[in-house]
Amino acid sequence: MTIPRGTAQSPKYQRLAADLRRRIAEGEFTTDAALPVESELERQYGVARNTVRLAVDVLVNEGRLVRLQGKGTYLREHPVLDHHAYGPTLPPAPRDCLAAPSDVYLGEAAEAGRELSTDFEMMIVRARVDIAERLGLRPGETIVVRRQLRLLDREPYSIEESHYRAGLAAGTPLMEPDPVEGGDEAVLAALGRTEIGAVDHLVARMPGPEEAQWFQGGPGVPLVVQTRVTYDRRGPVRVIETRYSADRSRLVYGIGDLSARTTLPAPATPVDPARADAP
Repeated sequence: MTIPRGTAQSPKYQRLAADLRRRIAEGEFTTDAALPVESELERQYGVARNTVRLAVDVLVNEGRLVRLQGKGTYLREHPVLDHHAYGPTLPPAPRDCLAAPSDVYLGEAAEAGRELSTDFEMMIVRARVDIAERLGLRPGETIVVRRQLRLLDREPYSIEESHYRAGLAAGTPLMEPDPVEGGDEAVLAALGRTEIGAVDHLVARMPGPEEAQWFQGGPGVPLVVQTRVTYDRRGPVRVIETRYSADRSRLVYGIGDLSARTTLPAPATPVDPARADAP
């Protein structure tokens, strides 16, 4: 077995790591069996032991592999949950494209046979520059943030923060440090601010220290950050920023008329997407 040449500037251990990624993506290794030991990989590729160790270190840092003391190196398995972030109305149980996110998460977790739990808090803070711009405020103005820390089977899954103008939230249940019955959407509807549209911005970035500590991911595992700005006929209503660990979630968007299908299409999942080369 040989290591792909790659570019002249690519160190040998990085090319070895890339080939191991390929083998993982093709399903050559399974989660219930250890990967070949370093001496076997050294023999397979005809490289030095240190090259193998550095390549495996790369995949451990990416969250693809985990070393278990005295047992060997294994694929790190994180069940991936499809979250239908936005989509057309679908039979047989049509729902609004802007249905309450909590209801959507609960339904998806139940369908996947997983347990969803949420820790909730409310904060009054100064608006970040990007949040203020999206809400039409001056940077540093006071806003209300309602945060939900979601866990699936007690494993950190997402951090969701809904940002509101202080004037909109004042004197309403949005100021309470607890979830609102019917969701925040019910409060907004009662205020005459029913959301009718949204724009999503998706980016990938590395977690900060506090995020990395909460998600408990590998040092090389990025976050997928979905920033949704919702609107009614008067303008922006709120900004919802949701952060996901890229190795345990997949955002699904439906586009166009899907009436011929009964469910949103999902890619085949013989291999965890976090183990493929694409983020």
